[in-house]
Parts: sequence; C-alpha cells; structure tokens
Amino acid sequence: MASNKLKTQATEEGNVSYKRNVVLSIVNLATQEINGVASLSSTAVSRLKRLFNNNYHRGVIIEFVDNAVYVDVFINVLFGFSVRDVAFRVQENIKSSIESMTDFKVEAINVNVTGVVFTEVETASII
Repeated sequence: MASNKLKTQATEEGNVSYKRNVVLSIVNLATQEINGVASLSSTAVSRLKRLFNNNYHRGVIIEFVDNAVYVDVFINVLFGFSVRDVAFRVQENIKSSIESMTDFKVEAINVNVTGVVFTEVETASII
C-alpha cells in the first residue's frame, strides 16, 4: 500500500477513511514525545528494502491487516537512558496514541534501537 492510500474502517454511522500519513504522523509524534529518544533512524533499513517496501517511511514501517496495525519503529537513544525503558515507553505511547486517535487495534509494536547518540549535536547529523 503506497503512502497516499486510504485505509477505510466501517462504523455503525458510516465509513471513516484515514490516509496512511495520518497514522505515520501519530507514530512519529508519539515516538518523539518520549524522553531519551534522540531521533528516528532513517538509515536503519537498507536502500534496496526501502525502494521496494511502500510501508517504510523515515524510520517507521506500518502495515494494516483488516482493523489491526503492525508498527516497526527504528530509533536512536540518547546516552545515559535505559534502552529497555525507552523502548518500553515508546511502545506504550504509540499504542495508546493510535488506539485513542483512531479505531485501529495495535497488534504489535517492534522498537528497533539502531544507535546511541552521545550529544544533542549528533542528533542533527543522524536525521
């Protein structure tokens, strides 16, 4: 499914359509809200995989199966933060954000930590 496609959900009152970018924006914001996340990692997936995977966009892979959403997010963590705690909080925040803002059910959120950033200045060069 390309990034500009709509995902439609049937409700009792009618249909609700979400552009893929809406869910992508929710995931991006929910990830960056977590203290300890330096940035989303856009270099985590090989170039070849990025070319042929329409579900990948700037550190996030989203797949829709019926009313369920599967999310893979690739992040860099700031030095001094517990990687396990940051990853867990990212999972919780993404799940609660998607489920509260849409009618989708989050089935899985895979947080892939691709690097550790030692200073805030390095963050700009990674993105």
